[in-house]
Amino acid sequence: MSKVVEMGHPLIKHKLTLIRDKNTGSKEFRELVSELSMLMGYEVTRDFELEEVEIETPLMKTKAQVIAGKKVGIIPILRAGLGMVDGMLSLIPAAKVGHIGLYRDPETLQPVEYYCKLPQDIEERHLIVLDPMLATGGSAAAAIDFLKKRGATNIKFVCLIAAPEGIQALQEAHPDVDIYVGHIDEKLNEDAYIVPGLGDAGDRLFGTK
Repeated sequence: MSKVVEMGHPLIKHKLTLIRDKNTGSKEFRELVSELSMLMGYEVTRDFELEEVEIETPLMKTKAQVIAGKKVGIIPILRAGLGMVDGMLSLIPAAKVGHIGLYRDPETLQPVEYYCKLPQDIEERHLIVLDPMLATGGSAAAAIDFLKKRGATNIKFVCLIAAPEGIQALQEAHPDVDIYVGHIDEKLNEDAYIVPGLGDAGDRLFGTK
């Protein structure tokens, strides 16, 4: 079964409190989501392998370490996942960015892919899938399905807030995908919103209703 990493850093807890506040406007909300993504990125990349290289400082030649192994791909789930991209890119500026767009069919209630644009070599990359909220887990599981069908094998999922139901559903669908979450909330309500949550992340990011 995949691991679930819940962040405990004081800065992450502080900024999560600010984005939960209903009085936080879109501009500040966007800035905080980006900052949270960057802070979480430190933990998400903790297990990246290193290799030794030789460099020359102003004083002498020395051996030092750089990131080795696979390249990185950042995959936001549209549209709310877009708010997390810049924070991740500030840590990994060489990463390629793909996009997956999903909507829920009103009759079948199943996620349907309406847009997918990915780096051509996703099978060679560490993929980091971004979505601020993990509620039922349906969209996240479907997005990862689409990635695997296109050859991806090394995938992590990153969200700011998750419901226990969503974590369980994603683990059952993809037991090989580790989940990184800012905070695990209490539950889903009858409308499948995370509570206490923060409302609709997409609407709050982009000022829509």
